[in-house]
Amino acid sequence: MQTRILSVFVFILASLAACAQLEPHSADMTQTIQTAKTSAEHEALAKHYEDTARRIQTKIQEQKTLSEKYEEEINRFGMLAEKDIFNTHRLRGDDESYYFAKQAEARKADSQALIRSYQKTFDENMNKAASHRKMASELK
Repeated sequence: MQTRILSVFVFILASLAACAQLEPHSADMTQTIQTAKTSAEHEALAKHYEDTARRIQTKIQEQKTLSEKYEEEINRFGMLAEKDIFNTHRLRGDDESYYFAKQAEARKADSQALIRSYQKTFDENMNKAASHRKMASELK
């Protein structure tokens, strides 16, 4: 029972994290981006985007680790489900291990979706950083 409650809690938490906006820029940041004219301002913006990209890369690594753990759960519960099916001749839909394996598959899919989203944001931030570095070098 506690495992199910914990699984539901983790799923809800992961869903909320997926909906959270990645590194929103404040109004001051938007103003800085629009009014950047000097080399130092563009360097500061490039540093900001690179720092954001590093934080996102950390999140990507965390999700990859979670995805690997979910894969281990899928394998563990999947093997238990197969063993129970052949030993007790129960239907898969009634098998608790099969249910947990399916939950782990869903969590792994969610984790991989987050990885793709984070990777896209990481690439965008790195491109913006490179763009501002180029503008800074042109202004020197």
